[in-house]
Amino acid sequence: MIADLALRPEAQRVVDDYAKDDHDRPRAIFIKTDVTDWKQLSHMFEVAHKSFGDIDIVCPGAGVFEPPFSSFWLPPGSSESRDDPYGGRYATMDINVTHPIRTTQLAIAYFMSGKGKTRASHATPKRIVHISSIAGELAALGTPMYIASKHAVRAFIYSLATLESNLGIRVNGVAPGIIKTPLWTEHPEKLRSLTEDAETWVMPEEVAEVMLAMVEKEQYPGGTVLEVGRGHRREIPLLNNAGPPFAKAGLRADQFSDTSSEIYKAVGEDSWGCAPFTF
Repeated sequence: MIADLALRPEAQRVVDDYAKDDHDRPRAIFIKTDVTDWKQLSHMFEVAHKSFGDIDIVCPGAGVFEPPFSSFWLPPGSSESRDDPYGGRYATMDINVTHPIRTTQLAIAYFMSGKGKTRASHATPKRIVHISSIAGELAALGTPMYIASKHAVRAFIYSLATLESNLGIRVNGVAPGIIKTPLWTEHPEKLRSLTEDAETWVMPEEVAEVMLAMVEKEQYPGGTVLEVGRGHRREIPLLNNAGPPFAKAGLRADQFSDTSSEIYKAVGEDSWGCAPFTF
C-alpha cells in the first residue's frame, strides 16, 4: 500500500497494473494520506489491515528537502512560508521527524496487538525501514532544518536497535547520497545548489535494493544504518563516525555550491524573519 498526498505517474502505473484483488498475484493500492495528520496515519494502518489482512513491513518514507514553504531562512510570516508565526510547528519537521516517529509508534502497536494474522516475534518477525540521508552526518548552512531532521532520524533508529532481539521487530534505515528523484529534478531552486555532472547521482534502484536487503538479510540487524552511494555501501557507526567518503559518486562534497553569501545578505535586511514583535 502506498500512502501519500498523490501518486506520481510511475507509482500510478504500478497501482493500475496490480490493483486487481487476485490471490495468485501481487496487489498494490493507494490511499491519499497527509502524513502530518495523525488521524490519517492511523487510518492508513486500518486500510492496510483490511486490504491485506496483515502488515509485516512499514517504511515511513515521506520527506522534504526544506522547501520554501517551510524553511529556516524563509521564516514564518514571510511571503514564501506556509508555517504560521503563532502555530508552534514547522511543516518540514512534521514531515521529516514527527511523522516517522508517530508511524513507528503505530507500527509497533499494530505488530504487538495480535490484530493481524501474526503477532511480532522471533518466529514471525516484522520490519520498519527508515530513510535518513548522508545529511544526517553533515552540517549545511543552507538547509539546517533538513540537516537536523536527518540527524534525528538516524539517532531514532539507533535508539530502537534492541527491539529486534527482544520483540522480533527490526528497525533500521538507509542514508543515501543525492538520489536522482523528482525531489531534486523537478525543483529548480534545489538544483541551483548542485554542480551537476555525470557522477552526481545515486540511482533510486540502488537504494531500493539496499532497503530490500535490510528487510531480508540477517547481516543487517536492528539499529543498522547504511550509507548508500553509487556502487557504495557503508554501515554508519553510532560513535566515532568518520563521515561519508566524498570521493564516491553521489557523496561528493563539491557537488554543492556555496549559497552562504545570499543567506547573509538576506538576514542583514531589517525585514528578515518578519518577527511579530510588539515592543
